[in-house]
Amino acid sequence: MKTGLRITAFAAALAATFGTAYGVGSGVGEISPEPKSAAHGEHADAARPEKSGGLEQGHEQGHEQGEMAAPPGGLQISDGGYTLDVKTARLQAGKSADLRFAIVRNTTGRQLTRYDREHDKELHLIVASRDLTEYRHLHPTRAADGTWSTPVDLPKAGGYRVFADFKPQGGEALTLGADLAVAGAYEPKELPAHNTTAEADGYEVRLGGDLTPKTPGELTFTVTRNGKPVRDLQPYLGAYGHLVALRSGDLAYLHVHPNGEPGDGKTRPGPGVAFTATAPSPGAYRLFLDFKHQGKVRTAAFTLPAQGAPGTAASATESEHAH
Repeated sequence: MKTGLRITAFAAALAATFGTAYGVGSGVGEISPEPKSAAHGEHADAARPEKSGGLEQGHEQGHEQGEMAAPPGGLQISDGGYTLDVKTARLQAGKSADLRFAIVRNTTGRQLTRYDREHDKELHLIVASRDLTEYRHLHPTRAADGTWSTPVDLPKAGGYRVFADFKPQGGEALTLGADLAVAGAYEPKELPAHNTTAEADGYEVRLGGDLTPKTPGELTFTVTRNGKPVRDLQPYLGAYGHLVALRSGDLAYLHVHPNGEPGDGKTRPGPGVAFTATAPSPGAYRLFLDFKHQGKVRTAAFTLPAQGAPGTAASATESEHAH
């Protein structure tokens, strides 16, 4: 993983409605090579603008100048010459089932089977409920034909959003999104109140810093257990923490990575994990921090308003841990 910031954001048509649905998702097997002509097809659409999937370290100069390298998004099912093909029609609340999907190259209609590994994985799958009270960070298995699958158990019904975060071999990083329906009795919830302290499986995580629209700012998460700082966090996906932020209302997606990495000679394994993040606009954001300790990944969730937005409720409450 590259040291410093990597924010994956995308240009997208913003979805204002809640609860529309698609499916996602299976297969296992060896990775089969693709013909050279197909591989070249992966990089079609040369005339398209710079993709929002890759606000990587190479764009640091733009961030230092307070500029966004690409507009916000995360809700496009098709972008950069690729489409997220969801195969699971729907899931049932409270029942484990395979979530199946594939990434399809638009120019050929073929399923993608060649990826560059990003943060230890070929593809990261994020599943979040539209009300942002449920969140999963999953790593599915890819079959030889390019079909991905992972078991998932979502406890409540309603509309969900699925984000596939990946980088085609030799191409640019992308994140594609699709809706997912989860059947069952549906009872929507309000966005959890603004909080800077969250409980996660016996750990307490405190958030310091602010989100400012279109201006980079540092967010620091401090992990404690039983009142004592945790100084031996374990690497997870090549870092001591992994942060995903979703904007309430349209679920615009920001994928942020920490300032520093294990083994760089200066980044300590806790208790603090720092990130640089830029909010694309005013609004309320839901932040999900994944961290690993004693061999298990935990998730702490926060609601944070970007400055200049109508803030969420001022009372601080511990957020629901929904990993």
